[in-house]
Amino acid sequence: MFGFSSGLPFLLVAGTLAYWLKENGIVLKDITMIASAGMTYALKFLWAPLLDHWQPPGFERLGRRRGWLLLSQLGVVAGLLVMASTTPAHLTMFVAATLAVAFFGATQDIAVDAYRIEIAPAEDQGALVATYSLGYRIALILAGALALILADHIAWSWVYVLMAMAMGLPIAANLLASEPSTHRPPSPPWRRAMREGIVDPFADFLRRYGWHVAGVTLLFILLFKIPEQALVGGVMSPFYLDMQFSKSQVGAITKIYGVWIGIAGVFIGGAAVARCGAWRTLSATIVLCGCSNLLYLWLIANPGNVLVLTAVISCENLTLGMLGPPTVAFLSSLVNRQHTATQYALLSSLVNLPGKLLGFFAGGIAAATGYGTYFVITTLAVLPSVVLIAYLWRRFDRPRIVTADSP
Repeated sequence: MFGFSSGLPFLLVAGTLAYWLKENGIVLKDITMIASAGMTYALKFLWAPLLDHWQPPGFERLGRRRGWLLLSQLGVVAGLLVMASTTPAHLTMFVAATLAVAFFGATQDIAVDAYRIEIAPAEDQGALVATYSLGYRIALILAGALALILADHIAWSWVYVLMAMAMGLPIAANLLASEPSTHRPPSPPWRRAMREGIVDPFADFLRRYGWHVAGVTLLFILLFKIPEQALVGGVMSPFYLDMQFSKSQVGAITKIYGVWIGIAGVFIGGAAVARCGAWRTLSATIVLCGCSNLLYLWLIANPGNVLVLTAVISCENLTLGMLGPPTVAFLSSLVNRQHTATQYALLSSLVNLPGKLLGFFAGGIAAATGYGTYFVITTLAVLPSVVLIAYLWRRFDRPRIVTADSP
C-alpha cells in the first residue's frame, strides 16, 4: 500500500498531466515546463534530513515516520483536488497545485523508504522492496493507463478526483500500521544535520576516489541517462496525440503492455550483470537505450499505426528495463558502507537531474526543431557518455569489493 501511495502522484504531475494540458490548448513549450514538476523527486535529498530529525506538528500520536507519511499523503490528496477544481483554465493556481503534489509525493518517497528500512531487519528488505515495487507499478498503471482510458469518456477533472479518492487506501493502511520501534538520539541543529547528511558523504566520495577520478565519474553519472530521461517528461504525451493516437491506445500500449516489457528487460539486465558484470552491461545498455530513441522517427513516418507504436514501445521499454539493474549495481559499487543510504540517494539523484532539466526545455526544443530532430538530438547525447566509458573502462571493468575503507 505504501508503494502504491508513492507511485500514484508521479505520473499525475508528469506524463498524464501533459495530455490534459495539451487538450486545453497549452503550447508544447509550456507543457514540458509545467510537467517538469517531477524534477522535485530528483531534489528530495535536500529536505530528507528534516524527516530524520523533526516530528511534524499535529501528528505526534502517529510517530515520526507515520506522521510525516500521513502529512504528505494528505498533501497529495489536497493538491490533486485543487488541480481538479481549478483546471488548466486557471493556470497559475493549477501549476501551484501541481508543484505541491510533486513536493508531497517526493516527501512520501522519503518517508516510505525510511519506514521500510526501520520496520524490519536487513534479511527481510528484499521481500519488502519487492512488494513495494509491485504496489508502485500498480499505481503507475492506474495513474497512467486507466487515467488515460477514463479521460476518453469523462472529464479530466473527474479523473483527478478519482485518483485523489484512490489515495484513501494507503491512508487507511498508514492509520492501521505500526510505527517502527527505533531509538533516535536528540535532533541536531539543521546545519549539522545537513553537513552529516549531505556534505560529509559527498566529501568522503571525493576523498576515496581522488578528485580526478571522482570528477570524471560524477560527470559520467550526470550524463549517461540523458537520452532516457529526455523521453520521460511531458514531451511524449503531446507527441503521441500529434501522431493521431487516442488516449486509450496510448494507455493500453505504453502504460500496460509497455510496463510488462520493461519488467522482462529488468530480468534480462539482471542476468547480464550476473554473467558479464555491471560495467560491461551498463556500457552496452547505455548505447542501446540511446539508439532506441531513433525508432521514433519510424513512428513519425507512420502516424496512427498501432503496430509500429507497439514495436517502438517494445524496443524502448525493453532497453530501458535492461539499463536498470546495471545502473543500480554500478552506483551501489561506488558507495562507502559507512554512508550507504545517503551516498546512494545523492548519486541516484545526480543520475536523473540533468535529464529532468533537459525535460524542462524539451518542449521548446521540439517546437523549434521538430520532433524528429529532437529525437536525433537525444540520441547524439549518448556520445559524451561513450567517450567517458572508454576513459573509465580500466578503472571499473573488473571485479570490485567495496569496503568501508576502500573504494
